Amino acid sequence: MTASACRLFAQPNSSYKYTVKDGEKTVEITNVNYEVTASDLLLLRTTTHSTHVIGDIGMAASTTVEAWKVGVDLKQKPLYAVTVEGAESRIVEGELFVISRGLEEVEWWSVYNLDTGVHMFDTYVPLVRFSHGRESVTNRYVGLEVPPDDAKDVRLKEPHVVAVISYASEDKVIRELLITCDDPKQAQLLRSYADETRTVTESGVKSPSLRVSFSQNLPPATIAVVIPIAGDDLDIAHAQLPPHMHLTAWKR
Repeated sequence: MTASACRLFAQPNSSYKYTVKDGEKTVEITNVNYEVTASDLLLLRTTTHSTHVIGDIGMAASTTVEAWKVGVDLKQKPLYAVTVEGAESRIVEGELFVISRGLEEVEWWSVYNLDTGVHMFDTYVPLVRFSHGRESVTNRYVGLEVPPDDAKDVRLKEPHVVAVISYASEDKVIRELLITCDDPKQAQLLRSYADETRTVTESGVKSPSLRVSFSQNLPPATIAVVIPIAGDDLDIAHAQLPPHMHLTAWKR
């Protein structure tokens, strides 16, 4: 390789720091990672800085994902830069990147388009990926957002709200549906992070559908919302719902 074809970039450094102050032991870690996307079009730089007080639950952390076209001088402004509170970022199928946002006891993730850095949706269950179509197989992604009490969108603070389910391709959200319950006390229980376990699964080849399960931890009890997938969309008209629960179209 000739000197003119070789480019060296000043790289931010990973670091580790351990401190003790007033008997409190703190570990600070900065990790910097570079990777080229599967399409060989983008170079990503992911920087995660975390601070953990030994003995405490959870930690403080922020993650920044920056993208440049491969071969571009990294002194140039990146195509995008995403910075959020979170401890890890990973690429999914060369189409999305997902940042882990759960820094304490509740696990949740934010999902972004890999090419543009645009935020797609948040999910409080692990991101679901499955193949759609028969002749040309394409990826589809599903997440379930269970709003916290301090949700930024005031509509999600309505006491009958349970969750929002998102159905997306790599570059856009195709459909979102709001799950509600007539009984605000039951809705509150279904939203509970401590008392309820939620899962989302995709099943069926000839008649694909999404199953959203809510399992009460004590005493054990499970209810499910089943939503058919028809024509690459969520078929709300033929959804199967427990009594007193409803599905409605949702827009951000």
